[in-house]
Amino acid sequence: MDLPVMPPVKPMLAKAVASIPPGPGMQYEAKWDGFRAIVHRDGDEMEIGSRTGKSLTRYFPELVESLRAALPARCVVDGEIVVVHDGRLDFDRLSERIHPAASRVRTLAERTPASFIAFDLLALDDEALLDAPFVYRRSALAGALEGAPPPVYLAPATNDIEVAREWFEHFEGAGLDGVLAKPESMPYRPDTRLMYKIKHERTADCVVAGYRFHKTGAVVGSLLLGLYDDAGALQHVGVCAAFPMRRRQELIDELGPLRMESPEAEGHPWAAWTDDAAHESARMPGAPSRWSGKKDLSWVALRPEAVCEVAYDHMEGDRFRHTARFRRWREDRTPESCTYAQLEEPVSYDLADVLRAR
Repeated sequence: MDLPVMPPVKPMLAKAVASIPPGPGMQYEAKWDGFRAIVHRDGDEMEIGSRTGKSLTRYFPELVESLRAALPARCVVDGEIVVVHDGRLDFDRLSERIHPAASRVRTLAERTPASFIAFDLLALDDEALLDAPFVYRRSALAGALEGAPPPVYLAPATNDIEVAREWFEHFEGAGLDGVLAKPESMPYRPDTRLMYKIKHERTADCVVAGYRFHKTGAVVGSLLLGLYDDAGALQHVGVCAAFPMRRRQELIDELGPLRMESPEAEGHPWAAWTDDAAHESARMPGAPSRWSGKKDLSWVALRPEAVCEVAYDHMEGDRFRHTARFRRWREDRTPESCTYAQLEEPVSYDLADVLRAR
């Protein structure tokens, strides 16, 4: 492979802002919930790199063939790998595609084929475009992908902030998690936050049923959150973290009276967390995962009596898609009142309509 921009390349990033920044000179796109990927193609050679620079190529053999059919012979394209199920993005099914067994990879390529949403062009033929303004790169990308067949798509974009606001309100129902705003004059700067992301933020009251220690020592790293389902079982829905170091120490003292002897202690709703079979019918901390590797999944059990309010942006099935953000303790709420029923459900929206949007 001999391209003007060679792998690995870390993608350009976005900084979080509270509202959609107005133009002029701003382009808006939907924020896709998938695997960020930079595709390098040089004739028959193809490399799909992840956000961290690791190769994703072997996990998406069907996408390699689709990209060969859709992309120019020599180019570097930034985009997102997604899996669509029942008209919306499905991150869980996408995550399943990262599997060590080649036979399983082939099976999943047929069962849950991936799509690629292209939104930036880093190089074309022998020209590096990193220093070109985004408006030029976007125009060149649109020309390069003209007539490209599915499952390769050009990301819908608009300069109209009112359209962007409409996308922000409606596209979540198709599994997207916000809007990106991109200055048309910006160059492409790997691993630098030059774009803006606007994500949904909602709050939920959750039971705190445990915590993990911080990597630096005996202070709280993250709180383990739970919600009660319709059957009255406490399901692990995620964690909240990102506390200042002083606050981590304070939490040790605040949660001390609720600490149980061990996570396996009788009476704790997640006492069976070490039994792999138990994870098939309930969500608990420590679920087997190819992502966890050798990571220490141990945790400290708490009597499920404390309730906290957290902010979250997106649900993936029955859990928080990203780490939640601690807001406050809710002494006025009972643990039993913390159920899935409080969560706001976005109105369903077909992903096909998103891809047709202009």
